[in-house]
Amino acid sequence: MSFSGMVKEELADAVSPARHCQLAELAALIHFGGHLTGDGLHLKLDMENETVARKYFTLLQKTFNIETVMQEVDEEKIFHALHLYDADKEILPLNLPVNSLLIKNSCCARAFLRGVFLCAGSMSDPEKSYHLEFVCNSPEQAEQLKDIIQEFQIEAKVIKRKKYYIVYLKEGSGIVDLLNVMGAHVSLMNLENLRIVKEMRNSINRRVNCEAANITKTVNAASKQIEDILLIQKQYGFENLPDNLRQMAEIRLEYPEAPLKELGEYLEPPVGKSGVNHRLRKLSEIAEHMRL
Repeated sequence: MSFSGMVKEELADAVSPARHCQLAELAALIHFGGHLTGDGLHLKLDMENETVARKYFTLLQKTFNIETVMQEVDEEKIFHALHLYDADKEILPLNLPVNSLLIKNSCCARAFLRGVFLCAGSMSDPEKSYHLEFVCNSPEQAEQLKDIIQEFQIEAKVIKRKKYYIVYLKEGSGIVDLLNVMGAHVSLMNLENLRIVKEMRNSINRRVNCEAANITKTVNAASKQIEDILLIQKQYGFENLPDNLRQMAEIRLEYPEAPLKELGEYLEPPVGKSGVNHRLRKLSEIAEHMRL
């Protein structure tokens, strides 16, 4: 099962004990997973997703005492409870934002987000990338959903994709926070574990790359120093160098792979890293002058 599927399985089993939260989640299922048929007075929900269907009937049972799948549903009662009638008693389009009364409490907003993710949410494999999104049917629906997410101090953005409007998150920390808001605590812990492993792996890779780059830089610098010293030895002669530079040149040729600090310890008297670097720079300047 995909990570997204595991999140939905966990959310399907999470049911708030409060009726107002149950109505908020039911509103999400109907607005994002349902459509009106025939004369516009009948509600049809997409039941191809077993997880969503199970949650839908669980909420119907708890909020409207629907005991069995075969029991007739009083759609008018549901429409009234979810504020789907306008002032003229006409049913409102389902792609409009839900009535704000249904999500005025923080707990109801959490339940609403849980229902939206079940119907219209998906999440990429966190092993590969961090991306969570909701597919909305209208810009108004998308903007309301984005605003609800941002009320929990989580950054969300909206883009249009073909005929749909996508509310998405791309930051791992934001996705973790949203899973917590929706009540997917097991999935949250699994994601955090994956993030820790991934960040450790990236940190190790960065350190290895940095050390490899430093080694390459040191080797290249040492090669250039030896090249300069050999040129001086051939065309000028060490005997014509000041004692400190002659000694430095001889020590570098004797220990071609040694770092600067170690080279300084071989000198008489020993000098620090900066002193070694200064002498090697002087030798480089002499060599460059000879190349002119």
